[in-house]
Amino acid sequence: MTRKEKILTTAFLMPALTIFTIFIFYPICKTFYLSFFQWNMISKNKKFIGLENYLNILQEEAIHKSLSNTFIYIGLLIILNFILPYIVAYILAFLVNKFKNFYRTMFFFPSIISLVVASLVFVWVFNPLIGPISIFYKILNLKTQFWLKTNGLVMILIALITAWKIFGYNLILLLAGILEIPSELIENAKLDKISNLQIFLYIVIPMTSSTALYVMVMTIVYGLQQIFVPINVLTQGGPNNGSTNLVYSIYQYAFTFFQTGRASALSIITMICFFILISIKIKVLEKGVYYEN
Repeated sequence: MTRKEKILTTAFLMPALTIFTIFIFYPICKTFYLSFFQWNMISKNKKFIGLENYLNILQEEAIHKSLSNTFIYIGLLIILNFILPYIVAYILAFLVNKFKNFYRTMFFFPSIISLVVASLVFVWVFNPLIGPISIFYKILNLKTQFWLKTNGLVMILIALITAWKIFGYNLILLLAGILEIPSELIENAKLDKISNLQIFLYIVIPMTSSTALYVMVMTIVYGLQQIFVPINVLTQGGPNNGSTNLVYSIYQYAFTFFQTGRASALSIITMICFFILISIKIKVLEKGVYYEN
């Protein structure tokens, strides 16, 4: 590479590097720095306390609950926003012959709706007195459940809200990957009387594994970004921390309790957990990933 090419390359990279430094790298370094201090964002003085923020956080029962809720939420998202749209995409690609475009539009439509609006819609749907779900309870003679006030159910409701928002986007990505499979391969498999389940397991999944890997990673990333809104709008972490998670706990420490040091320490812990989780998934899945050519 000539000197002129190096200068041009650097010039083209500088805008992206500048944005990355200002909005990503510097905030991460600043957060790591603040995690060693006790500060309320108001006082001019910061008290250096070393690893005390980390030790206190790891010993708090509320954080243990937040961590377990986070992993439960991720598990629900993988089911609702990865496995389920994978199956639906396969059905739309090879098993449905009519109204394909209509189904795609209907599945994708929630992706353009505000998450606040989606949260309010689900609150109405699961309203124990007037919601449509309450009608089924009455028909089946079941006891009405207060989803927002019941541990366990509230986390499922939060996951359903974000899953409804993300489902259509993931479906379109997976559908695009599945449609890249040569149709002759699927037709030959059907002529050999191979079942649809076997086609999905032994042809579709291996040949779309690169797309699937991307969708799974983005499901976790986007899901953790989206969860703050329904929690903040509907539950504020309740009941008894039943719907809180690591992301919302960071917000509470920083802007409710004004404990900037603990919020920063929890942010670093969350980032480490997140990268570990993503690394494990990539290592496990990339062994069977198929990349065309």
